[in-house]
Amino acid sequence: MQPIKNKIYSFERAFTLVEVLAALTVGTMVLIVVMALYNRGQRASAAVIDRMESSRLPREVFQRIAEDLDRVIGAGQGTQIDILNKLQDGFSVAKIEILRNITDAKEQLQTFEKIVWQSSIDRDSGQLTLYRSHSGIALEDALLDSQKEPWQREVFVPICTGITLFRIEIPKGETYVDRWTGEVLPPAVKVTLSFAQPYKTVTGTFDVAEEDKLVRTIAIDRTRKVAFTIPANDVNQPADANEGADANEESDANQPVESTSPMPFLRR
Repeated sequence: MQPIKNKIYSFERAFTLVEVLAALTVGTMVLIVVMALYNRGQRASAAVIDRMESSRLPREVFQRIAEDLDRVIGAGQGTQIDILNKLQDGFSVAKIEILRNITDAKEQLQTFEKIVWQSSIDRDSGQLTLYRSHSGIALEDALLDSQKEPWQREVFVPICTGITLFRIEIPKGETYVDRWTGEVLPPAVKVTLSFAQPYKTVTGTFDVAEEDKLVRTIAIDRTRKVAFTIPANDVNQPADANEGADANEESDANQPVESTSPMPFLRR
């Protein structure tokens, strides 16, 4: 019979339930802070992107209108601009028509190119929409427009929707006029566009805050000669060195000379 030996059991130390709960709590708090920072970064990035995108579309509209004005008006004589502003359902809408006429071999007046920008309320969506149309003998796209009938090329194409303000004005001195017609071209065109939320004025019309209005002034005929007026007194002309005290006049040697030194005790 073998003797029973005493066995010594050794236990390894493990994590207690309190330690596990504390670790889970700390990990959860760190995860919450990380997710909060991530969400804040996402919101800031989305705000910056939305602001950039909100100004991108107006810049493209302004650039397209400027290109139409430069191409048609800068082509030569026979150009005309007609501008009209009015109210539609309380919203400020406008229309600008850029027209260039030519005389054919039969001495008949023909429309070489006609571009119209106008805003109007879309009856289907009820939103203010900006449209553009191009017609005339000149083809804007030689491949596509050549396959269309003349009436098909005069269709208004929607450029953007959801605008709340579209106004075109002509500067006249320190004021602006909202109507223009005739072959006499204006000096410039001021285009105002906005997508901001409008408010209702006391007169029952809709307007947008001044800080939400996007404005661009487009010069007409940038190659025109500008008359400069030279002032009578040229500020760039150097002053006459002979004016004032006579440099040839002898000074009295017996008169003491005042020192300009800030330390009078250093005078000899």
